[in-house]
Parts: sequence; C-alpha cells; structure tokens
Amino acid sequence: MNELAELVHRALGEDLGTGDVTSEATVPPAAQGRATVVQKQGGVIFGIEPALIALRELDPRLRVVEAGPEGEWREPGAVALVVEGDGRALLAGERTALNFLGHLSGVATATANAVAALAGTGARVLDTRKTTPGLRELEKRAVKAGGGENHRHGLYDEILIKENHIAMAGGIGAAVRAARAHAPSLPLEVEVRNPAEIDEALAAGATRLLLDNMSVGELRAAVAQVAGRATLEASGGITLETLGAAGGTGVDFVSMGSLTHSARALDLSMLVELVR
Repeated sequence: MNELAELVHRALGEDLGTGDVTSEATVPPAAQGRATVVQKQGGVIFGIEPALIALRELDPRLRVVEAGPEGEWREPGAVALVVEGDGRALLAGERTALNFLGHLSGVATATANAVAALAGTGARVLDTRKTTPGLRELEKRAVKAGGGENHRHGLYDEILIKENHIAMAGGIGAAVRAARAHAPSLPLEVEVRNPAEIDEALAAGATRLLLDNMSVGELRAAVAQVAGRATLEASGGITLETLGAAGGTGVDFVSMGSLTHSARALDLSMLVELVR
C-alpha cells in the first residue's frame, strides 16, 4: 500500500469504525447505485484520486462514469465525479471521499483566486509549509492545480534563513556563510525586515530575499534598493484583498500560508440513486 492509499485508509477507518450501521440496516446487500458529485459553488476541482481510492477500497469493482476535469475553474452545477458500484460502499465512503475532494478543491480554488488577483503584476503566488499535518503533498499538488507555485516542500530541500537562525548564528553574514559551506548546492533564501538587513544579506551574497511583513510602500522601496540584485518574495500578513497591491510593487513572488491553512472547502454534494 503506497503512502496516499495508507492516508486514505486511515481516514476511512476513523469514520467507519466497526461498520456503517445505517447503510447496513437500510440498504439491501445487492443494491447497486450511481453517485454523482456536483459543485454547489464555482471553483477548481482537485482531489479526485484520493476520493476514488476511498470508494474503491470499499468496492474494488467501482466503475468510473465521469471524472474531472481537475485544474479548471467551473461554475456551480458542474459535475466533478460520477461512479457506479455497491450501494452500501458508496454511502460508507461518501464522507471520506468528499472530505478529501472538498478540502483539496478549496485549496485549488483559493490559489486560483490568488492567481487572478495577481494578474498583470508579473508576480507569482507561492505556498508555504503551513499545511495540514499529513496532507502536505496533496495540498501542494492542489496549489499547483490552482495555478500557483510550490515553495520548499520541507526543511530538507531549500535553505531559508529566518530571524531565529540569524539570532543563533550571530548575524546574517555568519548564517549565510555557514549555510553555503554546509550545503552549497541547495537554494538559499534569507528573511529580511528592513533596509539594513537587506544590505547585509546582499553583502553576504544572498541572491533571494524574503521581505517579511512589509507594507506596500516598504516593498516598493525594497525593490528599488535591491535593484535586480536578488529575487524577491513578499510574505506575511498579505490577504486576497491586498495581494494585487503587494504584487504590483515589483516583487517576483508573494507567498501565502492561507492558501493551505485557511482555505475554505469547496461546497460539493454527492447524490446516490438506485441503479438496480
């Protein structure tokens, strides 16, 4: 069993326990059903794979009639998924399938809204490590489906020197030099909060800066100060309403933890009808 299948298996287990007593009591054992998942609001669908894994674990002979498309904005009433199979299995797996599909579609939709807000600015939206424990890979895939870009996946694939690292290392210059010596092949980014830290990071050879919790005016001034010597990422306190203004300052990226930690689930419904 691969990691995704194990994740879905655990999710099913916490819902099913010893069995779906309601369906077992009311649905005949031989009943076959058709389940249709419909969008109740506009958005981007993502998460069909874990939804199908959930349903197929309960009915390996499940038939997929219609699926997707993923990664496209569709309006209310659009069909996300149609499957046919064992009636009891469809009902038992409904909530787990919709939990994955609704949450991940919410992440993709929040990202699509962010991408739209940045249109014309030249800046691109990034996710962060502020993800749901155990769901990071899926949530980052959902960000990609919504048109965003992935920042580092964890602590292992990029060096991001933040204020606590700087404090423990004895300054920005010392932190950058130590990081370069330790892992010269990894991408390196430095968090800066003011013009003095920007100068210090540039002097240390940093080529990517995270502009932390700066106002639009401060971001614009930082872009002018750096003058193309480093890639710039704006981060901290940026909302969908302020995203366009932040992106319009000339930064290369805007990162938003809210894409994953605060995305509202896309409203979906699953209707099951008796086939035979």
